[in-house]
Formats: sequence, structure tokens, C-alpha cells
Amino acid sequence: MIPVAHPPEISAGQGAVAVQASPTFMKSQGPLTIAVSLTFAAASLFAAEAPKKKPAGAPATTKPAAKPEAKPEAKPAAPPDLAPTPEVAAKGSSLPDPVAVVEGEPIKKAELEAAFANVLLAQRVPIESVPEEQRAMGYRMILDDMIIDKLLVKRSAETKVSEEEVTAKFEGIKAKFGSDEELNKQLEAAGQTIDKVKQGMRERLRQERWIDEQIKGKAEVTEADAKDFYDKNPEQFKTPAQVRASHILVKVPEDAKPEVDAEKKKAAEAIAARVKKGEAFDKLAKELSEDPSAKQNSGDLDFFAADQMVPEFSKAAFSMKKDEISDPVRSSFGYHVIKVTDRKDAETVTLEKAKPQLLAFLQQKKKQTEIEKVVKDVRDKAEVKVNLPDAPAPARAPAPAPAPAPAP
Repeated sequence: MIPVAHPPEISAGQGAVAVQASPTFMKSQGPLTIAVSLTFAAASLFAAEAPKKKPAGAPATTKPAAKPEAKPEAKPAAPPDLAPTPEVAAKGSSLPDPVAVVEGEPIKKAELEAAFANVLLAQRVPIESVPEEQRAMGYRMILDDMIIDKLLVKRSAETKVSEEEVTAKFEGIKAKFGSDEELNKQLEAAGQTIDKVKQGMRERLRQERWIDEQIKGKAEVTEADAKDFYDKNPEQFKTPAQVRASHILVKVPEDAKPEVDAEKKKAAEAIAARVKKGEAFDKLAKELSEDPSAKQNSGDLDFFAADQMVPEFSKAAFSMKKDEISDPVRSSFGYHVIKVTDRKDAETVTLEKAKPQLLAFLQQKKKQTEIEKVVKDVRDKAEVKVNLPDAPAPARAPAPAPAPAPAP
């Protein structure tokens, strides 16, 4: 994938507003359980994502997903509900025991160390590589989330959840593994059982329902709210000019010698000549393109803005007319034969067009605020003794709630 600039909080795209999700909102929106909390803590503290692979093929566009949950994901070794407990937790720590007492219930040192080790395991970060000051910060952040989780489990204990709901949620998780055999293998590796997993799901559903009751009627928004936001944020409802193009890629290795580069260019020129003589572009893309996605999309890259592609590719595509075929265009990936198939002028999305999603976005944002108030109120009123020393927490950048993607 070609790196693209992060979109604004709301960006006009495909004829309507598209809104980004964020770990902060996902945590607040959901059941606020430790599985989600730990994932957020890891991302905030260590930013230790696996290195992104250098693109092996074509420039690619970034489009809003049909739904936030429909975004493609790699199959997890174990999803959050099956978070593994490492055999060896953080060693040699000088944490007090217990690390906290929440309304008379202790949180043991071993629980916090295991949770911290889980975070590092999920992020593939060796514990020995984490500096002491970051380790202290991480312990404190995770403990804060564990305290909230314990309090919410207590507050929601009497909330009714049916076994049918738990079973449906479990089946959804189970489907991610493809087979009962794979599920059981992962459960065994994680030291978990089906009963434990279902109990965790039951608690999460209770928390979600309990929080929904606390904020009932407090997250409503009006058309006047939508208009006010629209009027105050005009830049967020503008779409840049876009081009739709297809390409055929002849890859050139980074360290290619001049004679190899010349050979690859010659191959691309031969492809361009065949297309210009009338051969079907999509057919040749499937047969000859070295972009891995060409077998599925016949080289079609859909609509993209200029900043979504490597400069050489964008410069060529945006200078071409509809149905025009380019001579080979050199980029860091190799030589591209480009065909422009459509164009869109820059435009501003009208309030009427944006309103359905804008209302949904504002409602989710308001819901997030109300959830945070409930959680803060629960924490402030609870009897909690924390035995860890204070550690400065990193700033958590605010982010908007996700709204439904544009209708097709």
C-alpha cells in the first residue's frame, strides 16, 4: 500500500462524509473491558505496531469501509476475547502486592504483571526492551483500566443478559478461527476454556447494557446541531478532484542495474503498444501486471485523490484525459502503463447530502462524552486505594466517533 495522509476528523468522500474510528472511541463505545483497554494502552504507550511492509505492487487508494466492523483484518492468533496469558509474566519488578484495592477487593501484583506481559506479547515487544520509566507508565495505565473494569463488573452485576446473546457472541468469535479444531488449539495455547471465554463475554455484555441505561436519552442530537457543525467546519466537507485509473505494473527491483531497468522499460513499452493497438486493458492487466491485486481487480484502482498515490503516478494520471493510455511511467515500484477511466471535479458536499451521516457522527460523539462522564463518576465515587507510585501518562489525542459509511 502507498502511504497516504491521515484524513481529517470528517472528510468528504464518495459523495458523503466519511469518519475515522479511533482506539479511544472504540474503548469508550464498547464495554470498556480489559481486553480492549490493554490493546489501547499498548498502542498509546509504545506505538509498537509491526513494521508495515514496503508496497510490493501498485499504488492503492484508501476508501471508507462499508461499516467500521467490515474493514479487512488479518486473522488473529487469538482475538481480544481469547487474550493469551503468557507463561512467564514480567520478572524482577518491584511492584507492591496488592497493587490496588478496589472496594475491598485486591488487584494482585501477579494480575497486573500478567496483563502488562499480555500487552507486550500482543505488540511483539520484548519486556527487556522497555525502559523503566515507560514500564512504570505502562503499569499505571493498565492498572487504571483494570480498576475501571472491576468497578463496572460490580455495577453491572445485576444486569440481565440471556444465554442466547452470549452464545451468539461466542459463535461470532468462533467463526474467526474457521474450525472447532483451530479454536480449541488457540484456547489451549492461551490457557483458556470455553466457559471462561463465555463468562468474559457475559460480563462485557452486562457492562454495555448497564452503561447504555445510564446514558439513556442523553445522546440525542438535532438537525440544528448538524447545521452548526457544518457551518463551522466547511473544509471538512470538501472533496478534492479525483481520477479513476487502471494500471499494469512491470516491477523493477530497488537495486536494479541500468541494463535491467532498460529491459523492464522495454517490456512496459511493449505492453503499452499492445493496448494502444486495441487489446483489452483489463485482460492484459490480469495476465501481465505484477501488481498482486491485478488478478482480482484487473488493474482498476478506483477513484483516488492526487495525494493518495506516489507523486510520479499521480502527476501522470491527473494530466491524462479519460480513456487515454500512457507511455510507461517510472515510480519507485517500476514502470506503470496507466489508463484513465473516469474523472471527478472537486466539490463541496451539501448539508442535505451530509446530514444523515453527520447526525450519526454527532450522536456517537455525544454518546462518547456521556460514557466518559459515567465512567469518571463511577471512578470518583468508588473507594479505591492505589499502591503504585504516580506515573505521568502520555497524552491521549481526542478522536471522533465512527459514523456509518456513505451509502452506495
